[in-house]
Amino acid sequence: MSRELDTAVKAAKEAGKITLDRFGKLSRTEIHPKEYKDFVTEVDRACERCITGAIAEAFPLDGTLCEEGGTAKGASGRTWIVDPLDGTLNFIHSFPVFSISIALRDAGNEPVAGVVYQPVLDELFTAEKGRGAYLNGNRIGVSQRKDPEHLLVATGIPFKEYHYLDAYTAMLKEVARDSAGIRRAGSAAIDLAYTACGRFDAFWEYKLLPWDFSAGVLLVREAGGIVTGFDGSQNVYAHHSIIAGTPHTHPRLLDMARRNFGAHLPAKD
Repeated sequence: MSRELDTAVKAAKEAGKITLDRFGKLSRTEIHPKEYKDFVTEVDRACERCITGAIAEAFPLDGTLCEEGGTAKGASGRTWIVDPLDGTLNFIHSFPVFSISIALRDAGNEPVAGVVYQPVLDELFTAEKGRGAYLNGNRIGVSQRKDPEHLLVATGIPFKEYHYLDAYTAMLKEVARDSAGIRRAGSAAIDLAYTACGRFDAFWEYKLLPWDFSAGVLLVREAGGIVTGFDGSQNVYAHHSIIAGTPHTHPRLLDMARRNFGAHLPAKD
C-alpha cells in the first residue's frame, strides 16, 4: 500500500469513528440547510476537518476539493477529492447507509488512489491505479451476470433539479424492464463500490459532483468495470454524469442514456 493510500485509509477510518459516535444522536441545532433540499451537519464538517488535516500533514503541497468547502490549490498539481459524509440525508434520518469517500487525482486529471469506507458495516473499499480494487484487503471484481432476469442495478433519483425528470423516468422504465430490480441507496460512493465488488451489476446517475464519484470510479475501473459519462466519454469530470458497469451491462445502459438524455447532453464538436 502506498503512503497516499495509507493516509486516505487512516483518515477515512478516523472520520468513520466520528460518524458512528454521533449516528442516531443528532440534534436539530447540528443540522443546517445548505441549499434547496440539501443539508450539512456538524458531523460532515468534523469529518472533513479530520480528513483534510491528515492530508495536509502528510502531503502539504497537494490541493484539496471537498464537498463542505475545504478547498485549496496545491503546488504539486495533485488534488485530494473528499466527500466526508456521502449520504448526509440518510445520516440525518438515522438510516444506516452512508460512507466516507476520499480520492487522489493526479496532475493529469486521473484518479490514482481511492477509498470508500462504510462505517456501519466496517467495509473498506480501496484501489490504486494499476493495482486492482479491494474490499477489506481481498481482491474484488465486477459481476459476471448477463441474464437481464438476474441483474440488480443502482441509481440516484433526482431530488432538486427536475428539468431532466422526464428523461430519467423514461430511462428508469427501460432499466426496470431489462433487469431484476433497481436500488437507490442514497450514496453514490456506495453504489459505485457495490458495483466494483459485484453486488450491483451497474449504476447510473445524472448530475453528480467530483466528490460523489471520484473514489468509486477508480474502484470500478480497477475491478474490471467500465465507467463513462452519459455521452460515452472517459472523462467523467467533464459533464458529471456517470454510467458504471461490466463489459456486458455498461453498453446497454449507455445506449439507454444516449437515447433518453440526448437533449441534455453536450453537442459533439
